Amino acid sequence: MSMISHKPPPPCAIVIFGANGDLTKRLIIPALYNLARTGLLPGRLALIGVDHNKKTSEEWAGQIKDFLGTVLAKNNEEIDNGLWEQVSRSMTFLSGDFEKPETYSQLKDLLAELDQSQGLGGNVLFYMAVADRFFPTIAGKLGEAGLMKDDKGFRRLIVEKPFGHDLASAKSLNACLLKYLKEEQIYRIDHFLGKETVQNIMALRFANGLFEPIWNRDRIDHVQITVAESIGVETRGKFYEATGALRDMIPNHLFQLVAMVAMEPPVSFQAEDIRAKKAEMFRAIQPLALTDVVRGQYDAGMVQGEQVPAYRREPNVAPDSNIETYAAMRLKIDNWRWAGVPFYLRTGKRLNIRSSEIAIRFKQAPYALFRDTPVDELDADWLILRIQPDEGIRLRFNAKRPGPAMMLESVSMRFNYKDYFQQAPAVGYETLIYDCLIGDATLFQRADQVEAAWGLVEPVLQGWQNTNPRHFPNYAAGSEGPIAANDLLAKDGRSWRAIRILGGK
Repeated sequence: MSMISHKPPPPCAIVIFGANGDLTKRLIIPALYNLARTGLLPGRLALIGVDHNKKTSEEWAGQIKDFLGTVLAKNNEEIDNGLWEQVSRSMTFLSGDFEKPETYSQLKDLLAELDQSQGLGGNVLFYMAVADRFFPTIAGKLGEAGLMKDDKGFRRLIVEKPFGHDLASAKSLNACLLKYLKEEQIYRIDHFLGKETVQNIMALRFANGLFEPIWNRDRIDHVQITVAESIGVETRGKFYEATGALRDMIPNHLFQLVAMVAMEPPVSFQAEDIRAKKAEMFRAIQPLALTDVVRGQYDAGMVQGEQVPAYRREPNVAPDSNIETYAAMRLKIDNWRWAGVPFYLRTGKRLNIRSSEIAIRFKQAPYALFRDTPVDELDADWLILRIQPDEGIRLRFNAKRPGPAMMLESVSMRFNYKDYFQQAPAVGYETLIYDCLIGDATLFQRADQVEAAWGLVEPVLQGWQNTNPRHFPNYAAGSEGPIAANDLLAKDGRSWRAIRILGGK
């Protein structure tokens, strides 16, 4: 996450494993196209796609162009043929099996050839846009082929989520990667951290004298982090049956949001200074008990006027499945800044709307001044960071209504990105890929962060494995989740914010 003016990265090759996959077509290539729009692709670039299919480079480029056209059409855009020509002429397709050594020997020869002909300086960014079962295989084969040696230029590896399924598998994957790579070569990517509002948290806190002095237990009552989805599992039933909401969302996405909000101020915006503060924060979180966590599974219901089936009726889902599609938890951070300030996290599918936000509730003002007025209740002050959709920041506070009586009402001050800034088209991966190209690891997780996150949820995963949930399904599609999630906050004398569109309170 560069804090200086953007400039094109150095010449390099980008190797995409899984070149025909959904991730490549839907996000990676559109992100590279958008970087080309803003002049942030390397001036000399070789884009190599690796997959098991038999096809020519021209066929691959043609198919990718067709899919890109579909992606752009959703925003009423058409492909800029001149710009696409700039991207497509760098594209080469290599057919090969990820598990066979000859694929990597062919790749090594191809990289050497392109490096010499295009003057790439030995720089290569490898992107594993594949199912996670291939991560150790590809990393190991790259290492065995000598492709990760960075003696003549940089060699970096992007690893998509899920980074492990539990603590043991995360440790095993880290050990495999670190056998052949140094930690600074590994970029564990989380697309949530590519969103502008998430990146703006550090600017909000550390660039404004208004917020950082009150960013602590003296002024903040609690923090709520919500990632709500209105969609169901769609075609991902097989994946979801082996994963569930907690594994899918909390150790990576939501915990990273917690880290951005709760970490101590770094001494600089250098990647290692920021990542060190995040790691400190994870170590300060108290161990989770099963009473700190709630799980749920959606039943049939109405979502935005459409009747949708229960999770157990979705394709590739067991009719008696006990996999959670909703998870909520209470975190306690045991340090001087946050002692006594709970962080409440929730995520779920088939909720009433799609909405992701961080809501910070400030402590209540004393009532004594308003004891003899008609004011029945003083609303709390909130700072709300809206992640998606309609990225922005909102501050809610109390103001007097016009008139002779002292009547208060909660009002809002709003900042929406789209109203203040001319934003380039984006799919959310542009900043992350650009940072990988320039070697800025600020927005990527270190091995110790990954293992700390899995270590926190490990007791919950084990506890759930040993006990079957009662009353599944326990929330209707189109609702805000199970009643038990409300009880989690109610026993602390608090309540969830309603999941609303941007214009709501």
